[in-house]
Amino acid sequence: MNSATYSAPCWLPGGHLQTIYPATAIAKPAAAFRRERWDAPDGDFVDIDFIDGQAGKPFIVLFHGLEGSSASHYSRALMAHIAALGWSGAVPHFRGCSGELNRAPRFYHSGDAEEIDWVLRRLKGLADARGSTKFYACGVSLGANALLRWIGESQHQAGFVDAACAISAPLDLAGGGGALSRGLNMIYTQVFLNTLKPKCLAKLQQFPGLFDRDVMLGSRNLYEFDNIVTAPLHGYRNTEDYWHRASARHVLSDITIPTLVMNAQNDPFLPARYLPQKASPTVTLDFPKYGGHVGFATGPFPGRLDWLPQRMLRFLQGDTAPCA
Repeated sequence: MNSATYSAPCWLPGGHLQTIYPATAIAKPAAAFRRERWDAPDGDFVDIDFIDGQAGKPFIVLFHGLEGSSASHYSRALMAHIAALGWSGAVPHFRGCSGELNRAPRFYHSGDAEEIDWVLRRLKGLADARGSTKFYACGVSLGANALLRWIGESQHQAGFVDAACAISAPLDLAGGGGALSRGLNMIYTQVFLNTLKPKCLAKLQQFPGLFDRDVMLGSRNLYEFDNIVTAPLHGYRNTEDYWHRASARHVLSDITIPTLVMNAQNDPFLPARYLPQKASPTVTLDFPKYGGHVGFATGPFPGRLDWLPQRMLRFLQGDTAPCA
């Protein structure tokens, strides 16, 4: 297990600042996306934002986090980085995250391996048509957990992905959900609920009675929200069932492709005591002391977002040693 891959700048102390500042205050790199809308097998749609690189170069897929998108700071940083290298890439949007409400009586969730499978297999076909030399898959936060679930559940059938990165995954959803329900962490919970609840009201206009409107509006944390919306809409009995069955920690020993699992020990979304100590031999566990939740800013003030893309690409291309 590596644990010395990142050093926070002296002007950015603590897990909260290392989480919030990179997401809100550092300028996002420009990324020239091209959007495609795909019809999903269930009659819904999924929007994919593409970076069109040079034929014959690698292709990288990034699954975003809870209420994220191709506009998220980590999406822009990675896609701008690969565009400069001539690589191709794609950011698939989870249902309802592309700026338009999806059609089906569902949203998205941390264990959505079936969705990951469909998207990756179709993108692999596009990459092959471009003559891409390598096909990589990455995920951030919720997207990282869902990606790990797919890799672990698929085992050798995931072999068409050459390597993968999971950044700041909520590997233990119960541990992370509990942490987000206490103290200063409620700041993040309110940010999520402030966008999730309006989507739910719009969903109830599409499907009246899909869930209890008043209970949804009264949810004060992710436990209560998942109990009334996320769990029942996606085949789970309740929050406990969802958080247990969807947690990626259960499948880390089943992974058969080279996979980086990187979480900062000061990530407010998942306390360090929940980080796994064992995994498949093909998994590199990297738990730096600092970095926050998908933060990892570097350089003099006002900081840069280039460290994380560089770390991810170094791993994907076979360099598993920690960065200096």
